[in-house]
Amino acid sequence: MTVQETSAAARSLTADSGEALRLAERKLARLVENGLLLSREKDREVLFRRILAGAQDISQCAAATLFLRTERDTLAFAMRTNDGALPAAEIPLFDPDGRPNERYVVTYAALRNQAVLIDDVYSETRFDLTGTKRFSEESGFRTISMLTVPLSPREGEVIGVLQLLNALDPETGRVIAFPPGLLGFIEAVASQSAVALENQILLASQEALFDALLKLIAGAVNAKSASTGGHCERVPELAMMLAEEVGRVTSGPLAGRGLKTPDEWREFRIGAWLHDCGKVTTPEFVVDKATKLETIHNRLHEVRTRFEVLLRDAQIERLTVLLAGAPAAEADAAFAARQAELTDDFAFLARCNVGGEFMASEAVERVRRIAGQTWLRHFDDRLGLSQDELARLATTPPAPLPALEPLLADKASHVVPRPPAAAPDPKYGFKLDAPEHLYNFGEIYNLSIRRGTITAEERFKINEHIVQTIMMLETLPLPKSLKRVPEYAGTHHETLTGSGYPRRLGADDLSVPARIMAIADIFEALTAADRPYKTAKTLSESVKILSFFKKDGHIDPDLFDLFLTSGLFRRYGERFLRPEQLDDVDIARFVG
Repeated sequence: MTVQETSAAARSLTADSGEALRLAERKLARLVENGLLLSREKDREVLFRRILAGAQDISQCAAATLFLRTERDTLAFAMRTNDGALPAAEIPLFDPDGRPNERYVVTYAALRNQAVLIDDVYSETRFDLTGTKRFSEESGFRTISMLTVPLSPREGEVIGVLQLLNALDPETGRVIAFPPGLLGFIEAVASQSAVALENQILLASQEALFDALLKLIAGAVNAKSASTGGHCERVPELAMMLAEEVGRVTSGPLAGRGLKTPDEWREFRIGAWLHDCGKVTTPEFVVDKATKLETIHNRLHEVRTRFEVLLRDAQIERLTVLLAGAPAAEADAAFAARQAELTDDFAFLARCNVGGEFMASEAVERVRRIAGQTWLRHFDDRLGLSQDELARLATTPPAPLPALEPLLADKASHVVPRPPAAAPDPKYGFKLDAPEHLYNFGEIYNLSIRRGTITAEERFKINEHIVQTIMMLETLPLPKSLKRVPEYAGTHHETLTGSGYPRRLGADDLSVPARIMAIADIFEALTAADRPYKTAKTLSESVKILSFFKKDGHIDPDLFDLFLTSGLFRRYGERFLRPEQLDDVDIARFVG
């Protein structure tokens, strides 16, 4: 070789080396960029596409396929760059007898955690490639060269396989074998992809666990009280429907104030599902109290028994005066009058026990007059009692038998003292005025409830569920994407006027999602047909009552108008209400 030829060869070698170095630098830069893209991606489908696109870009190949390992020890097609539906069949990693299935390239790479290079599919003898060849014939995409790399996020663990098909010459575009020097870059891509996939799998597992716990809590509330459980299922549905309507608004005060990202929607949905999770701590005899005298059972039966005693006494009195020689007509008339009086008084008390929208002062006074009647008790009323009951009787000395008892009474033993439990931490900002007693089961006291069936003590106990909800949720170490769950779950009893509970928040403190929750909670409660203590209201009755909340400034007027004008109230009714509740509503009376 002449000096000139040697010099030319050296220059060519130098040029080739420089070009190889520049190519390696470009691939390294793409590798870094690909790693950043993969680490930021949260959407599963988009992540799959980025993995395939990044591998194709760095390897300069015609096509790529991603397989994922399943819990069934198979490889399933996750995504490929070629058009067409993915094969539904999965490739088993083990034969039925338990031996490793290394007949296929992808299973071999997964089982051995080892990359496989094939220069020519049609001359390959190590593996069964009939499936690849069949796909080539059916699709028209003829596979020649192949590079299969395991996805291994850590030593000894494989979660999938990346398969690249047909390396392309960068200058001519013809199919060539994958260069051996490319393997390191593709293995780096596979490593990046494996870590990104595992992170997403872990995140999905955490979300699935959280959702399962959410369903567990909702199920516990449902099992505790069927009526409360139905409420806990319907309110989130209505809240999500109203939130979707807000997202469609393009003008006015609500424009642009809807939920936007998938994380925001998930956060709101979880908050809605957990809005009453604190009711798991509320006694069901309070939540489901259908009559005024109800505790664990309806104590009206005890009162009726006393009336039965008084009627027997009247019968005995009739017989006694007859034996003493009184005229029969006179004795019969006196008995009939007493029987009519007792029958009328008991029927009145029974009506009072059911409760209603209003109880007049005259009715309360009649309860007290009836209570003043007496009956004779011959048996010890301190036998067979629990320790708590005996403790409440300790301050009252036993009366000698037979004891004269009032027909109805508010006894000291009816009062359950509030336990000296520590008040909630001031950091929560609760502003609830607790009644003096925990419960008051006094018979006159309960029968004299002016509205509904709940005493002030029981109302406070019910209201406490939102306190428990907030404390439970704010104690959880929620991720950043779920930080507003306690807000959405814990503000549906607040009002725009600051008169709600438990924090007496005002308009400036209540976000649009929180205001949505308030409307959903009220409307569901009005229309619910599974509450033992009330009858379900019709659509028109419920909308009218909800309009009073709007008029009084308790709920957001724009959301209320949207609730009506969008027809959402009727769509919800058609899904969840009984046919007889679906009456006509003139929304023009209430909008604006």
